[in-house]
Order: sequence, then structure tokens, then C-alpha cells
Amino acid sequence: MICALASAVCFGTASVFQAVAARDTPTGTGSGVDARLLLRVLTQWRYLLGLALDGLGFLLELVALRTLPIYTVGAALAATLAVTAVVAAPVLGVRLRRAEWGAVAVVCGGLALLALSSGAEGHRAGTPALRIGVLVCALALLAGGALAGRLPDRARAAALGLGAGFGFGVVEVAVRLIDGFGPADLLTNPASYALLIGGAAAFLLLTAALQRGAVTTATAGMVIGETLGPAVVGVAWLGDRTREGLAPLAVAGFALAVAGALALARFGEAPAAHPAEPVAEPGPAPLAAERP
Repeated sequence: MICALASAVCFGTASVFQAVAARDTPTGTGSGVDARLLLRVLTQWRYLLGLALDGLGFLLELVALRTLPIYTVGAALAATLAVTAVVAAPVLGVRLRRAEWGAVAVVCGGLALLALSSGAEGHRAGTPALRIGVLVCALALLAGGALAGRLPDRARAAALGLGAGFGFGVVEVAVRLIDGFGPADLLTNPASYALLIGGAAAFLLLTAALQRGAVTTATAGMVIGETLGPAVVGVAWLGDRTREGLAPLAVAGFALAVAGALALARFGEAPAAHPAEPVAEPGPAPLAAERP
């Protein structure tokens, strides 16, 4: 649980730098999957600093996913938005309203309930069909992103955000489906390729959403996509369970953590002004949660 929460801290802090860098990057094509966008943002030092934090967060996430149920890790990662909101306050001069501090408290309370009620990770290995299905989902995200990039603005933001959430969810499930880390094990396991493709697709879709600005809806879609789907897979196919008699407590904690994160979705907005300029209070907050 400590690794899951530390991962959320890394991701939330990284998003402060990455959203600013994405907004400062010139637009490219109209597609939701523009690989050249990543090349352009990689010239921004803020984005590179965010990537370093993302890498550390991803390693911590791997440890958590090999120890805790997916639903617990997913809810902890949804708390990235709470971290982003708190970090944005001193770094970018954004003041949190009372209701937003309340949402941060709700997220923390939900995670506390999950920590008390979560059992160990499930011990089911997952079927070959599930491994192949996860890979198919990862590939479908790339095709879906290209179509989403041509939707009207509001629908595009929702579609890109939801697609990014599904991509992060693919990563969460794929980690659990990797039995061994030897070269032969990795090369013959479809889940290994699903992890790489799903993570890259999610990263690309969310970067596109950040760069296009109106991403509050996208952030909410991302939180839903990365928590609900993987949680269902973990319980239904991988044997994730709660501690004896504490299932209602786990459900309540999960719901509170996700609801609190959704209440902070405005922190998916990239700033309209350069970060060096004063930010008018109580202007829109800057950022969106992002991870590989």
C-alpha cells in the first residue's frame, strides 16, 4: 500500500510538469494519435522531469500490483488527482476551494477503508484467452484513438480520456498476467506485449488530450477507465478478494476514492498561461494525471 500511494505521489507531481509542457507544445495533425506530438514534447525539460517521476512511479506500481488486489491499486492511482491538486497549490499559485479540500479528504478516507479491508492479491494465473484478450484490447486502443481524434471537441476529450484510462487498465491487468520475468517467459507471453502497447497508447492519448486543453471531461473518463474495468477483471478472473467479512467496507472505500477523484477532475485542465506568469485566483487549475 505504501508503494501504491508513493506511486500516486510520483504520478501526480509529474503531471504538474507534463501538462504545462504539453500546452506549450505546438499542435500537429488533427489526429488523436499523433506520434510526432510525443517527439515535440520531449524537447521540453518539464516533460522530461515528469517522465523521470513517471518511471519511478511505474516501478512502485509494479510492486504494488504484485502484492495487492487490482481494485486497491487502481483506487490508489486515482488519488493521483488529489496529489496533483495539492501540489498545484504551492507550485502554481492555485487555491483549492473548501469543497476541493473536502474531496481530497474523501479520497484519503476511501483509501484508508481500502487499506483496512483489502486482502492479498488473487492467486489465479489467468487463462491464455485472457492474455490474448488483453493484447487485443491494447491494439484496439490505437485504432480507437485515431477515430477519437476526429470527433467534436467535447466528445473527443471524453473519448481520449476514456481510452487512456483503458490503456492504463490494460497495464494493471497485464502486470498480473506475467508469471516470470525471464527472456523466454516475457517473449512468449501476450501480456508482455499488451503491457507495452497499452501503456504507450494510454500515454499518447492522454498527451493528446492534455495538449488540446479541454480535458476536464477526459480526466474523469480516465479515472473511470483505469479503475472500474481492471477491478472487475481482478475479482472475476484473477481471484482478488477482501478480508473476511469486510467486502462492504472495501466497496465503500473504492467508491469514495473514485468519487473524490472525479470531484477533482478540473485539475485535468492545462493552464492557459505560462507557469511563470501569475495565475489569477481562483482560476482553472492546471493538470491531469498521467503515467506510462
